[in-house]
Amino acid sequence: MAAQEFDIVIAGGGLAGCLMALSLAELTRADGAKLSIAIIEANPVLKDASKSFDDRVLALSHGSCEYLKKVGIWQSLQADAEAIESIHISDRGHYGKARIQAHEHRVSALGHVVEMSLIGKALLAALKPMKNIHWFAPDTIESIDWQQENVTLALASGSELKASLLLACDGGMSACRQLANIDISKRDYGQSALIANVATRKPHQNIAYERFTETGPIAMLPLSSIKEGESRCSLVWTLTPELAEQVQNYTDSEFKLALEQAFGSWLGSITQVGKRDIYPLNLVQAKEQVYHRMALIGNASHTIHPIAGQGFNLGLRDVEQMAKQLKLALKNGQDIGHYALLSDYAQRRQKDHSEVITLTDSLVTLFSNDLPPLVVGRNIGLKVLNYLSPLKNALVKKTMGY
Repeated sequence: MAAQEFDIVIAGGGLAGCLMALSLAELTRADGAKLSIAIIEANPVLKDASKSFDDRVLALSHGSCEYLKKVGIWQSLQADAEAIESIHISDRGHYGKARIQAHEHRVSALGHVVEMSLIGKALLAALKPMKNIHWFAPDTIESIDWQQENVTLALASGSELKASLLLACDGGMSACRQLANIDISKRDYGQSALIANVATRKPHQNIAYERFTETGPIAMLPLSSIKEGESRCSLVWTLTPELAEQVQNYTDSEFKLALEQAFGSWLGSITQVGKRDIYPLNLVQAKEQVYHRMALIGNASHTIHPIAGQGFNLGLRDVEQMAKQLKLALKNGQDIGHYALLSDYAQRRQKDHSEVITLTDSLVTLFSNDLPPLVVGRNIGLKVLNYLSPLKNALVKKTMGY
């Protein structure tokens, strides 16, 4: 069977892959034709979007929301996205507190909280009518042959694809990364995130809470209400793996009581609890971001702790930078898979990767430790953060995606 030829192959049809395809879909070659793009996805996402996009929620930074506006899908998400107008940071049992207000930074919202499934459906709807986007789903990559002028992929279905550039958007267990023998560094935090949607007695008032406890942080993110008078939040509760499993198996009454005791009375009593899921927490970093005619995007490059809600936002900025560089390369008539272009991409992303990973990793270390000097130091730090504008502005700018 002759290889089907494309300009770009995107491995992975999840959020990063779909957003990457949408970001490139309107770009044109020198002959005026739009780029031909193939997406390879293991799940039958075109028939059942829930296979790739579940009901977990994402905290989208201000910058991420602006980019989703730019690519044209924010309009269909806005009604279901809940604004974060304020962030309350506190250390349970200690005096340290910090408050971040949107109006202090001249924006109406620091970010928005929206369900992953809604973002996925919006992306799929935007891609569906595009004639230059070709799906291979469900399908997987069996092997990759990196050649001088192109890259050739053999798929499990028997199809063979050839392209100038391969963009690996295939997640934390990236097959592309493994086939290229790119090493990773991995740190097991010895923690799990228990995730559930909960309803609370008091209204959340568009406040996102980050509450540090003995077992790790508890995040309560404001969600849009399904019915009038209801206040819903997305809970991300960091626990030891053993405790997470134990808490997951609590009855609803036991779970509500345990959460109220750990989180405190900020939102009153917990009135309802949804489905509970557990995810192990690790820091994974690829030691190389690019390879011959290939670049790693999003979780294929980096998987981080959810403590500051930066994982998807960091990956979105990978997509944005890659789209920007490919647009410029096409304008200048350059080879879109040239190693110099890909190396420039990696270099431009290095600072952002390093800053965000250092921030989240430091927060995990600082706020998951009860050694008295660290407890004192972090509480002083929260007080300083609250009152020292330059420090607060620098932190807010980074977490807003700028």
